[in-house]
Amino acid sequence: MTVAPRSNLSATPALPPADPARQGSASVAQDLRFEVTAPDRSGQRCVRSLAAFAAGDVLQPFGAAVVHDRPDRMTLQLSQHQHIELEPGFLAFTNHSCDPNAHFDVELRALVALRPIAPGDEITFFYPSTEWTMSSPFECRCGSARCLRRIAGASELPPGALAGYRLAPHIARQLAQGAPPSSGAV
Repeated sequence: MTVAPRSNLSATPALPPADPARQGSASVAQDLRFEVTAPDRSGQRCVRSLAAFAAGDVLQPFGAAVVHDRPDRMTLQLSQHQHIELEPGFLAFTNHSCDPNAHFDVELRALVALRPIAPGDEITFFYPSTEWTMSSPFECRCGSARCLRRIAGASELPPGALAGYRLAPHIARQLAQGAPPSSGAV
């Protein structure tokens, strides 16, 4: 696996590296509008809002602490061949939902609200919106009426399952090019 320092990722804001020993604490966020709490409905730590946001609001800009050339359980796919460990590190605890309230806009490099978010709401995003294939697929228990049950990346979903979701450009491009499911293209 190739790992590149953050300086090799163009247009990524320069941010100090996260202290892994402190990830998951509210102080890591350095933003009093969020907290990382443990555990959520799925038994995982999660990011909760401590402020109100409107649809379209930028919740948090993000950058890359480290860049990888393949997916990992804790990375976000930024482009067809770039997977990043998020900076600030608390964003790594943004969990999946098939009915998300936020989206990682990989062009803007920001987490953006898809609908109003109230204080106390868990911040969630739809993993296949950025992930073509995932290193750790799982059975979804989000409880949404739109729940897809198994989450393994956009390449694993049946045709039409992504309709109505805001997708990262690299996902939309691969779908438009007719990339075969389970192609392993990352």
